Amino acid sequence: MSNSPQDFKHHARFDPLFHFFLASIVIANLICAIVLVIRHPHWHAAWWLVLSVAALVATFKLRLYSLKVQDRVIRLEERLRLQALAPAEWRTQIYRLSEDQLIGLRFASDEEVVELAKQALENNLNRKQIKERIKSWRADFWRV
Repeated sequence: MSNSPQDFKHHARFDPLFHFFLASIVIANLICAIVLVIRHPHWHAAWWLVLSVAALVATFKLRLYSLKVQDRVIRLEERLRLQALAPAEWRTQIYRLSEDQLIGLRFASDEEVVELAKQALENNLNRKQIKERIKSWRADFWRV
């Protein structure tokens, strides 16, 4: 996990064991199964292809499940942060922010997060647009 500075252009992260090892192995296995079915059509080869597709689907579903849980935690964290930082009269607006907007706001510093949240609601900004407007980037080194 690198702690190098983050900004809009340098905040995406790769998990080497997933992105480069596991995903590569599962995709290579699927290709081998397809080749086997084409060269040696038999129910064993077809079954290996079915299992290879199942392994591919399972691998990516597991990844998506962990990302969804993480997004829910980010949503909660950002709502709590906005509750603490926003003026009392604006706090009722926090629940109008979408999950996508809250996830984009997680990179904004405490000094600018409330103003960016207001802009996000007024202009219906998406995650990318919010991140592009951040002036003081708050790094997230825990993203899976």
